[in-house]
Amino acid sequence: MNKNKTLLFTIPVMILLFGFIMYQYVYIKIQNDTASIKESQAMKTTTLEKYITLISEKPLLEKKLALLKDMRKADNSKLAEGETLSLIAASLQDLIKNIVTERGGTISSERVGKPDDLGNFRVINVSIDTVLPDPGALSDILYSIETRTPYLTVKQLDTRVRNFRDPRELMVKLDISAITSVK
Repeated sequence: MNKNKTLLFTIPVMILLFGFIMYQYVYIKIQNDTASIKESQAMKTTTLEKYITLISEKPLLEKKLALLKDMRKADNSKLAEGETLSLIAASLQDLIKNIVTERGGTISSERVGKPDDLGNFRVINVSIDTVLPDPGALSDILYSIETRTPYLTVKQLDTRVRNFRDPRELMVKLDISAITSVK
């Protein structure tokens, strides 16, 4: 009978221990795996929602990009253009020569300065010595240079009267700059 009592006592204890082991090593592991899968699904769902939002914004971003490209083209028209820096400097010299000679001036010398580097842009410098018939011509030349596209800037202006007894003719030294993009 003693054996039966122990057997009756050990069987329920073994079932209880077996249940505890199953709970500890199987049920909790499955629960953790399920929670991990749900967390992973939630992360993937939020990532997918972000991608969907970005994809829905694509037409708006394309419109903004097209607008920025148009603005860049408009700004590029304000820069001096040419294949090389030498050609740009030569065209700048010709442009200034034409402006001066149209206003009755004569060119005595012209020089191209060393280009300055400004990151994605270069500054082309040209110096011109000229003789102008009167101060009105100088005013017209400066107005024509400053209002022209591509933008030109007078960096330095040195003006002297050629003859003090008849102060009409002026000797003028102009340092003029233009900006171009680096290619």
